[in-house]
Amino acid sequence: MDIWKGVVSLATAAGAICLLYKAIRAGIKCQPPRCSGSPICVARLAVEREQHGRDSGELRRLLNSLECKQDEYAKSMILHSITRCVYLLESEASACTNDDITLVGSMLDDKDNSVKIQALNTLKAFSGIRKFRLKIQEHSIKVLELISTIWDSQLHIAGLRLLNNLPLPDFAHPQLRRVMPALMEILQSDYILAQVQAARLLSNLAQKNDLLYDILNCQVHSNFLNLFQSTQPGSLLLEVLVFAERLSEGRSSPHYRAVKWHYNEQSVHEAVFGDDSRLADRLLALVIHPEEDVQIQACKVIVSLQCPQDVEVWPSCLSSHSCFNNAE
Repeated sequence: MDIWKGVVSLATAAGAICLLYKAIRAGIKCQPPRCSGSPICVARLAVEREQHGRDSGELRRLLNSLECKQDEYAKSMILHSITRCVYLLESEASACTNDDITLVGSMLDDKDNSVKIQALNTLKAFSGIRKFRLKIQEHSIKVLELISTIWDSQLHIAGLRLLNNLPLPDFAHPQLRRVMPALMEILQSDYILAQVQAARLLSNLAQKNDLLYDILNCQVHSNFLNLFQSTQPGSLLLEVLVFAERLSEGRSSPHYRAVKWHYNEQSVHEAVFGDDSRLADRLLALVIHPEEDVQIQACKVIVSLQCPQDVEVWPSCLSSHSCFNNAE
């Protein structure tokens, strides 16, 4: 009898151990995975591997998948993931080649705007790596064509951000002249982020001697000076004030004054510098703007308009208020 009791006890114990093992095993299987396939998890694992000196291979895998036939949504998502990887995985991004840039650039010809936008963002990410800038510059003509022929604010933002991150080559200047009206339209649109990027690009172009007249003679709306109203966002005000300062400096340079220029009645020149311009009123209102950067930049524009360019009179002009009086 005692023997049978011992056998039963052993069997019971064995059964309990077996059940416990199954429970533990089932519990392990039910544990959530260490990392899902979400972009954040993939990026985190890739960064961890790079920090330990190991190539995650994620960026190369994405670029290879981009070469395969994909629908528009898949291409857009792949490009978005590539952009993230370029920013996060410095060594893997630097190991890419010009062929990879060409592949991404080919997506600018896709029929879907979302793919074009993601391709622009990816090129912008790669433009932070010096060795790719010349190759990316080759796509500048195409980028200018896109932002001048497609009225899409997100595309404008992506394209202009890319152009603002690159030194534009001289061979792009003829195309820049052709798209100047489109750039000016974007500047006068109602999309703040696109307006900021357009103003920034135009400020850079205003420093090019062979493009300055094209900017100054570009036709604008009758309410162009609304861009300088104090109710505008500070980020936009700052950029348009820098733009005005660059224009003022450019038209006052000996090189520009050596030629007698003629302007359209509704040109940028007439709106900003013409006899009937109300820019002075706008500038004086901005001198007391709540944002200090805007105040300072407004003062700089007033100085550039009223004081000689070849004399360092910035502090004395402000202290004496002579320029303010002249503007009034």
